[in-house]
Amino acid sequence: MTSIQRTLKNWSKLRKWLLTILTSVMTINVTFASSAPTSATSRIMEQFSISSEIADLITSVFLLGYVFGPFVSGPGSELFGRKPVLAVSMTLYTLFILGQALAPNIQTLLVTRFFSGFFAVAPLSIGGGLLADIWPADGRGPATSLFTASVFLGPVLGPLVGGFVAESSLRWNFIFWIMFIFAAVSTLLMFVFLPETYAPVLLQKKAKRLRKQATTPEAKQAIFAEHEKQDFNFGPLIHRTLFRPFQMLLLEPILVLVTIYLSVVYGVLYALFEAFPIIFMERHGFTLSQNGLVFIGVGIGSTLGAALNYYFSIVYSRHIPRWKGFPPAEYRLYGAMVGAPALVIGAFWLGWTGEYTNVPWAVPAVATVVLGFAISLIFMSFLSYLIDTYLMYSASAFAANTAVRSAVGAAFPLFTVQMYTKLGINWASSLVGFVGLLLAPSPFLFYKYGARIRAGSKFAPCIDLKIAKELELEEQHRVKLEQV
Repeated sequence: MTSIQRTLKNWSKLRKWLLTILTSVMTINVTFASSAPTSATSRIMEQFSISSEIADLITSVFLLGYVFGPFVSGPGSELFGRKPVLAVSMTLYTLFILGQALAPNIQTLLVTRFFSGFFAVAPLSIGGGLLADIWPADGRGPATSLFTASVFLGPVLGPLVGGFVAESSLRWNFIFWIMFIFAAVSTLLMFVFLPETYAPVLLQKKAKRLRKQATTPEAKQAIFAEHEKQDFNFGPLIHRTLFRPFQMLLLEPILVLVTIYLSVVYGVLYALFEAFPIIFMERHGFTLSQNGLVFIGVGIGSTLGAALNYYFSIVYSRHIPRWKGFPPAEYRLYGAMVGAPALVIGAFWLGWTGEYTNVPWAVPAVATVVLGFAISLIFMSFLSYLIDTYLMYSASAFAANTAVRSAVGAAFPLFTVQMYTKLGINWASSLVGFVGLLLAPSPFLFYKYGARIRAGSKFAPCIDLKIAKELELEEQHRVKLEQV
């Protein structure tokens, strides 16, 4: 660990928590923007005289932007630093939301939605790496819990706020003006309060400063940072920023399997935006704003999941002294071990109680709490697992993960309504439950075999495996001394 890395991790807890909260606010902002227009779909259909299938694209094209954005923002932050990438991305994201508020036709709206999604993904793909920059292993669990909870609070708040706006006498685009104000405030806070946190870039700046102070050409040549050895020409730059996430996605079994699981879970989250109106508006006669209130259940569940994940992070921290700061990444999987079966239970519960009108609405509504609980636990646990597994390559791992699960999330709203209409609420939700059941053993298998898989990885540092060998030698030495 360099002196700059130690300095970052030795910042006061107040400063680190303020930066964590700022990162979470940006994340809530960009995920809020993904779902907020869903409640205004009928108003947008009237405004532009479009079909429901075209209207569904308003969410999907935004998430499609999430697919491509991470391959620029994630690796880019490892080349140029966290703040420059966030500054450019958040500014352009905000401007494209302004374009949505002023859109004169559906074509303009869809194009600006795509590009706002492209730039909005920066906090999602960089956030995990930023937290790894400033938090040591013992503090990263609670911080990651808050960050990951914000990934779900944004989509939950979107339909909640959008529902009340859509039922008011305000114009169809008022929800986009709310999104614009929220984005502008978040971007301004980022410019004012977020420092650079990526150690290699900070070392590069320090080297440049020392070279200016050097008095001889020899001294100037002797001062350089490792980061400056990288080739920043266009070809090699594209190779590193675009090729590395794809390379990791193809070569890393842990990243592949975690990405598949989180893609399904993410798709379930966005499928709920289309499923809830069928369950609660068509079956139980809810208004648009009342339907938005149902998402509070998902928010409550996510909060409960974050609380339990915080407890697991405390358990994790107890392992830190023995493992000299780097416990096995598999210790992060306790939350997923709880969330995996909870997701299956929640899916079947929602489907088989939401199908029948003689079942009180509160029964499927409680199922949304279970689903929110499961989704947040699975995400928090697995994202922490990716950070601890790949460390300095976590931004590239997040880029690959975010791109794939966003593609799945973009696809789900396009067929959810048809699936629930043709299969019925019970069997459509059961299909989700069966897929969840198929994937449920994943965290348990990773817990048992993850270390063995990481040992063969090109990108996982596996510091804990080296420490394990040291501990084994220390134990053997202690036994020999006792025998003497």
